[in-house]
Amino acid sequence: MIIQNGRSLHSQYIHEVEFLMQRIKIVSVNDGKRIYYDMTTDYRDLDKFNIEDDFIMSPKVDFVFKLIFGDEKNKDILIAFLSAVLRVSTEEFQGIKLINTELLREFREDKKGILDVRVETKHGKQIDIEIQILPTAFMPERTLFYWSKMYNSQIIPGDTYDKLKKCITINVVDFECVPVDKVHTTYHITEDETGYKLTDVLEVHFLELPKLKRLDSIKDSADPILDWLQFINSESKEGMIMLAEKNENIKTAYEVLQRVSKDKEARMAYEARQAEIMDQLTREKTAKQAGIEEGREEGREEGVKDVAKNLILIGLDMLTVMKATGLTEEDIKSIKDELH
Repeated sequence: MIIQNGRSLHSQYIHEVEFLMQRIKIVSVNDGKRIYYDMTTDYRDLDKFNIEDDFIMSPKVDFVFKLIFGDEKNKDILIAFLSAVLRVSTEEFQGIKLINTELLREFREDKKGILDVRVETKHGKQIDIEIQILPTAFMPERTLFYWSKMYNSQIIPGDTYDKLKKCITINVVDFECVPVDKVHTTYHITEDETGYKLTDVLEVHFLELPKLKRLDSIKDSADPILDWLQFINSESKEGMIMLAEKNENIKTAYEVLQRVSKDKEARMAYEARQAEIMDQLTREKTAKQAGIEEGREEGREEGVKDVAKNLILIGLDMLTVMKATGLTEEDIKSIKDELH
């Protein structure tokens, strides 16, 4: 565990991770210190790193995902990934331009540190890639909300609608959110009976990592994106190496990941992000457990009242019902009123 200024990074609450085009900024509010991780280093050419061990970062931690796929120097990796998701030639993405990596967050309650990779193709199409580790309620609705912002941002008052280009949202999620037996699902606007596509401007993809465990039974086991998803979801270097050996682009991504994993500042940022994720998961689990306990308590109370009702219905007196259930005289009178 990393200690900074006498404090454990794990014990600090990291409330903001801003990932811009060339830099990650992590701000710790507990001690007022700011840690800047400079992303201008070229991880392909760097020969000497600060840490020599066997550690490898998880590609599905959002800022690590951004390091691999959202860096100007790694466009070939990004293009290969997009080609696999969208099932089009890599030629489609030649001249691709990385633009603002995050959509404007007008609703500040979204505190999960989501880091998007947003790009524009030479034909003007916009693509937003988001990896989401933490389970999120109403994910489809949320996706359309942010898709609409991306779509709307293309024009200003006075522009004509023909300036609106296709917008594609790609969600890589570490939880199941679509009740379909496929890892990769794709959505458009179509007519219910004929399947006629009203317009091609909207396209949404969900890539659900937990479903990789059911590869033998899912319906899209031949999807070319699966190797990439297994790499992103891999928990061991051995698994990553195996995938790298059969896919040259994944090999390049793995080499970038290896180098980043040995950088001391990147490691510190990674530890901080992991701590934040664990804190959030702990809070959610605690809240869920509290809700379960509350439900059990409510269930016990309802069960006792049901027993009291039955005892009253068979003609037992007030004192006997009170002793049998532990309810007060006022409770029993209230139940009698309900029965009458």
